[in-house]
Amino acid sequence: MKADKPRIPPGQVVTSKFPVLHVGPIPPFDPQRWDFRIFGLVEEEVVLSYQEFMSLPKVEIVSDFHCVTRWSGLGYIWEGVSFQELIKHIRPRPEARYVMVHSDGGYSTNLPLQALLDDDVLFAYGHDGRDLTPEHGWPLRLVVPKRYAWKSAKWVRGLEFMEHDRPGYWEQRGYHNDGDPWKEERYSN
Repeated sequence: MKADKPRIPPGQVVTSKFPVLHVGPIPPFDPQRWDFRIFGLVEEEVVLSYQEFMSLPKVEIVSDFHCVTRWSGLGYIWEGVSFQELIKHIRPRPEARYVMVHSDGGYSTNLPLQALLDDDVLFAYGHDGRDLTPEHGWPLRLVVPKRYAWKSAKWVRGLEFMEHDRPGYWEQRGYHNDGDPWKEERYSN
């Protein structure tokens, strides 16, 4: 009989808090000026206003969340728009295999398109029954539960579809390109 996979990746410690970590100031949010841009290797660029994005069908997922700084939060409840819903409004070109996630403040992170297609990936605006706080990424945070939390970018403003992978903000600074907590892919070799 196969044992269940443990919930805590190697080297992690469980916390009941939701720590705040980011670089730079919290960007201001103006719902009248905010938009979400999808560009790059897509048949047609898509730009959604805040109202348009918030009118997309919503989902709730429960997932664990693992930070490269060695804390893990268990059973977080996220509310938002799933990537699988968003992809219905996009026509990626066949050669698009990677996505660069762009955020306010110059932050970015890279992911394979296949990783974003997991059924637990979403663009969250709610956490544990409340709106996300600005410190945690309000108005929109990507949540990719199977990767370390730096891949769950805060203050997301757009997606760039790409044929070839290229490193994002933390990946350029020595963090591992994939960030799989189960493999302890914290930093590049």
